[in-house]
Amino acid sequence: MFLRAITRNSTNPIGASTMSQRNLCSKLNFRLEGKVAVVTASTDGIGYAIAERLGQEGAKVVVSSRKEQNVAKAVNELTKRGLDVVGVKCHVANADDRKALFEKAVEKYGGIDILVSNAAVNPEVGGVLDASEAAWDKIFEVNVKCSFLLAKEVLPYIRQRKNGSIVFVSSIAGFQPFSLLGAYSVSKTALFGLTKAASQDLAAENIRVNCIAPGIVQTKFAAALHESESARETALAQIPMGRFAQSPEIAGVCAFLVSDDASYITGETIVASGGMPSRL
Repeated sequence: MFLRAITRNSTNPIGASTMSQRNLCSKLNFRLEGKVAVVTASTDGIGYAIAERLGQEGAKVVVSSRKEQNVAKAVNELTKRGLDVVGVKCHVANADDRKALFEKAVEKYGGIDILVSNAAVNPEVGGVLDASEAAWDKIFEVNVKCSFLLAKEVLPYIRQRKNGSIVFVSSIAGFQPFSLLGAYSVSKTALFGLTKAASQDLAAENIRVNCIAPGIVQTKFAAALHESESARETALAQIPMGRFAQSPEIAGVCAFLVSDDASYITGETIVASGGMPSRL
């Protein structure tokens, strides 16, 4: 999307200005060349869009999902687009699966530079104090604990590269809790703290840790917030831009954060919410 925005207003004939724009597009397209990225929960929605965008910018990408058939489908689609992609079935709550995920990246591509932790669950809807203990445990296991474990376990591989980037995908709900997603919202707040703490520990090693807080994105995961007419109207009323985000718009933010264009950014959360309230 960002690349299209660079050129869509140009009506000049081919000349110095147009050539300069094309050179800029070319540079952006390959600013991740030589990098290896691992993206969890990346066979659909935001994760898939992130994997696609990182691949378009030159990265070699390892996609993953809990279901083998979803992995195969995503790899097939991305490969058809000319991207260098491999897939691994990975349930992030399974230690053996996480190990296999990273080992596959190293076996196939020789190392890891980027981790995007995107996996999340929300087994129940309701206020935070209405959540069952089982749902609370599941949400925090996957959304928070597994993000921590993925970062911890990928770290030795990233350290071998002498620099790298970790991105946690959180949510605008981490700043302003959604009434029907109470426990989920709290888990997403926890990722802001994880980002801050890990970034301080790793800054001296030139390993950056950042976070993205998407607003309401039109995906299957967020279907409850946008599919019914009443839910859609309620949600849109909270978004100053008057529309839901599309997954590629979040992917563009991620591509920026893991690129050298963000080389002096660490410990930060970028909000992409169409103007929904987050903070001053």
